[in-house]
Amino acid sequence: MNDIQPIEGACAWAGRDMAGSDRWVRRLSDDNIDELDRALEKVEASGLGWQEITAEDFPLTGMTHLIADIQNELENGAGIMKLKGLPVANYSEDQLQKLYFGLAANIGRPVFQNKRGELMRFIRDEGGDVGKRYGQIEGGEGEDKPFLSSYARTLNNGALRFHTDRTDVVGLLCVRQAVSGGVSRICSSVSVMNEMLKRRPDLARELFGPICRSRLGEEADTADVTYDLPVFGVRDGRFTSHFSMTYIEAAQKVAGVPRLTDRQTDALAMLAELANELAFDMRFEPGDIQLLNSHVTYHARTPFEDDKATGQDRLLMRVWLAMPNSRALPDDHRVLWRNVEAGVVRGGIGQIAG
Repeated sequence: MNDIQPIEGACAWAGRDMAGSDRWVRRLSDDNIDELDRALEKVEASGLGWQEITAEDFPLTGMTHLIADIQNELENGAGIMKLKGLPVANYSEDQLQKLYFGLAANIGRPVFQNKRGELMRFIRDEGGDVGKRYGQIEGGEGEDKPFLSSYARTLNNGALRFHTDRTDVVGLLCVRQAVSGGVSRICSSVSVMNEMLKRRPDLARELFGPICRSRLGEEADTADVTYDLPVFGVRDGRFTSHFSMTYIEAAQKVAGVPRLTDRQTDALAMLAELANELAFDMRFEPGDIQLLNSHVTYHARTPFEDDKATGQDRLLMRVWLAMPNSRALPDDHRVLWRNVEAGVVRGGIGQIAG
């Protein structure tokens, strides 16, 4: 572990530079939108439900170069992409699901986002009882509120800390934006690791070792299903990071789980500080599609306020994609990803028979 080297390349960027760059932005052309509309007409005529649509059902031959560009930028470039210009107001909600899922199926392979087998999730404020529905730990001694699972936190209007999703690429289509807030914050996890190596290489090394996580809100309803996984990993010179403080904190509430050491605690705190320091902010507009490579980026969200009376109630459609050009992962990441070889279908939430 003493020979850890910085990772160079387009994936190692600072937010101040990315905020002023358009290398990660593409605009859908009129021809692109026409082709999306023709593909939508085809699947509507076939009677397919949105979750049944494959790339073969939703042909986008005129967008082959754009899709290849997106795949390459996500895996070999900055790891982020924003597509602009989808006229969401022209479609019903059902049509948008079919169109977005069909486009996503051309970019990658959708994988399950929860144990209920959902391949697309509406991300919006679902109210104050999300913990009861999506996972929580009742308040312990000195705690006046339940501890919400990561999944439950996503579905209220509060802030989200920097984290990764359990998929090669997460895609978010903005259908409606809130009246205020809901700003997306993005940083390069590669740059976070590189900067930690400069400032505190001893703490960087801590994050290449296993740290216990809980599957609360994923495969499990309770926090006591846990696993060990490093925060940082490298295989064949390619970086990956899987990080969410919520899963780590949930595991720390489980009896018998080793307590975080002081050095691990300091390393995780430094990671969060550097993520804030190196991030940039991006506000979604309706019709924007944000795509993030989870291996090389962290993302967060500011709190938001809805106003349903004016139609400003935030709604995003989320897909998780296994990518055909994905990187190989270290073998000790198999506990989370199940398959760690390059270009395979992996990630998502395992389905429990019952």
